[in-house]
Amino acid sequence: MSANTNTSVSIALGDRSYPITIGSQLLGDRQTYSALPKASMAFIVTNTTVAPLYASQLASVLAERYGEVHQVTLPDGEAFKTWETLNQIFDALLLHGGDRKTVLFALGGGVVGDMTGFAAASFMRGVPFVQVPTTLLAQVDSSVGGKTGINHPMGKNMIGAFYQPLMVVCDLDTLQTLTSRELSAGLAEVIKYGPIADAEFFSWIEDNLPRLLARDAGALAHAVKRSCEIKAWVVGKDERESGLRAILNFGHTFGHAIEAGLGYGAWLHGEAVGCGMVMAAHLSQQLGLVDSAFVARLTALIRNAGLPVKGPILDARDNAGRYLELMRLDKKSEAGEIRFVVIDGMAKAVVRGAPDAMVRAVVDACC
Repeated sequence: MSANTNTSVSIALGDRSYPITIGSQLLGDRQTYSALPKASMAFIVTNTTVAPLYASQLASVLAERYGEVHQVTLPDGEAFKTWETLNQIFDALLLHGGDRKTVLFALGGGVVGDMTGFAAASFMRGVPFVQVPTTLLAQVDSSVGGKTGINHPMGKNMIGAFYQPLMVVCDLDTLQTLTSRELSAGLAEVIKYGPIADAEFFSWIEDNLPRLLARDAGALAHAVKRSCEIKAWVVGKDERESGLRAILNFGHTFGHAIEAGLGYGAWLHGEAVGCGMVMAAHLSQQLGLVDSAFVARLTALIRNAGLPVKGPILDARDNAGRYLELMRLDKKSEAGEIRFVVIDGMAKAVVRGAPDAMVRAVVDACC
């Protein structure tokens, strides 16, 4: 994709609407940031993996716009999505005299984006921030929609806020430096959009998976754009997850249990979600909503994307019981009842409860 084929998707939230810009050579282009408000200071929040790759390029272009540009480099990984790491951002803001117009730039994957957004929502009760996601998972999911937060040892993303960025900058060139494992993890969130919303897109992913795995620029551009379009539509309808937005969590209830049960970082988020979608598909079948052909089709695509399709053992004595225990801490649970996003036919997701015995059978069959 060349610079002149850059495209944009809008998140429609009234006076808090913002663009998702998708294309190549965006990160270091001053025009990318030309619509942002003026401020005397900007902070780039990044991590130890991304900083050597892209921080100086972003700092250079921001220096033309802001009087001071500071950098906060966090440790890399889901295990560091904690209060202690979050405080490193606050420490830097206070040390350098950040004010209410200071702009934070989240340069990295989902962990950096979530923590930077939460810091922006909290510092002085709200300062502007910009998402500059550098992973496929962040570009198609976590950077879009305003969910911010940190993990708690008992549950993922349990502490946070809804807080929208000023814009999202998806520079597709950054995907070329991802590891194969990170690329596959991002594909899990791309695949998710098919079963919940778009049967045609699901078929397109099946047909173009080799191109996506080979990092073909055109294929990645379409995957990112269509994923963002679907998420933008959902978020525009239900910003705070009071109803429709819950469908974006397909595979996440099982997946979050895997992440918490293994210890954050043992599996990547996308790996847990990929496996979680397989488990949720089996649950959908047990509920009589889909047939075995759908389950087999989704499982094959997830496997071919390089993702795990067999769940880990979290407790050798009572594995299904441990899954149930962890899933009851999920944000969608109501009065102790676990709520699952299940598929009621291709491209239609619903939120349902299920008997513990049925969930146990699914976990036993999938682990």
